Amino acid sequence: MRPILMKGHERPLTFLRYNRDGDLLFSCAKDHTPNVWFADNGDRLGTYRGHNGAVWSCDVSRDSTRLITGSADQTAKLWDVQTGRELFTFRFDAPARSVEFAIGDGLAVITTDNFMENVPTAQVKRIAEDPDDQSEESLLVITGIKGRINRAVWGPLNRTIITAGEDATIRIWDTETGQCLKESDKEQGHQKTITSLSKSADWSHFLTGSLDKSAKLWDTRTLTLIKTYVTERPVNAVDISPLLDHILQEEIGGVKGHFGPINALAFNPDGRSFSSGGEDGYVRLHHFDSDYFNIKI
Repeated sequence: MRPILMKGHERPLTFLRYNRDGDLLFSCAKDHTPNVWFADNGDRLGTYRGHNGAVWSCDVSRDSTRLITGSADQTAKLWDVQTGRELFTFRFDAPARSVEFAIGDGLAVITTDNFMENVPTAQVKRIAEDPDDQSEESLLVITGIKGRINRAVWGPLNRTIITAGEDATIRIWDTETGQCLKESDKEQGHQKTITSLSKSADWSHFLTGSLDKSAKLWDTRTLTLIKTYVTERPVNAVDISPLLDHILQEEIGGVKGHFGPINALAFNPDGRSFSSGGEDGYVRLHHFDSDYFNIKI
C-alpha cells in the first residue's frame, strides 16, 4: 500500500473530512488555511483563506456546497466550497474547536473552549440557505462540562448531541431541552482525555480514542460499551470503516511513514481508501490493496 504524499500545510495537521461522495478531502491544520484535495489522486484543488489561528476541525454539507470550520481565532466560518469565498463568520469569546452540520444541513453544532473566564460550551446555530439571512444567534447553548470539549457530534435524527473531551466523560444531550440524558460509566469509560470521536455510517455506533491508550466502541442510543481496543500508546485519532467491520486508530496493519504523531484519520465513504494527517504537516492518502478486502479476522 504505497501512500500518496500531499504537502499543502506548513504546520501540523489537526483534522480530515471527506465529503459524502468521497471524491473530495478537506484538511485542517495549525497553519490557519484549510485545503481541499481530490481524494483519488491527492491533487490540491484549493484553499480557504481567512482564519487568523489554528483551524481545529471542519465539516462539509451533504451536497458539498458549504464548508464550516472552527478555529483558535475565536471564530467559526462558513465557506462556499467551490469558490473558496467566505460566506459568514460566527464570533465567540473563546476558540471554536469542534464543528458539525446536522442532518439536512439546516443546523450546526460548534464547541467553544474554556478560555480566560469562559466555560466550555456546545452551541447550536441555524444555518440559513441564503448567507444574507444568516444570524449569529444560538438556538441552544450547552454548559456544565469541566474541561475542553474536543468533539461534539449529532446523534440520530438530530435529536441528540454527543460530547467528549478532557474530562474523559461522554455525554448525550437532548437538543430540544439541553438536558443531559446519559453519561458514560466511569468504570467502563475512558480514564484520560478523549481526543477523538467518530460515528459509523448508519450512526448506530461511535468510536472514541483517548490518551489512556485505548479506543472504545459504543452504542449511540444507549451509550453501552461494546468493545475496547487497547494500544501501546495514546490514541490521537480514530475512524470506523463504512464498508467492513474495521476500525482505524493511529496504526492499522503496520501502516507507517509519518514523522511524528498522527493527529487525524478519515476513511473514504467508499471504504476503499483512507487518509492520515501528521504532526509533520503531510497528508498521506492510502488506497487499500485488493488483499485487504479478503482479510479474514
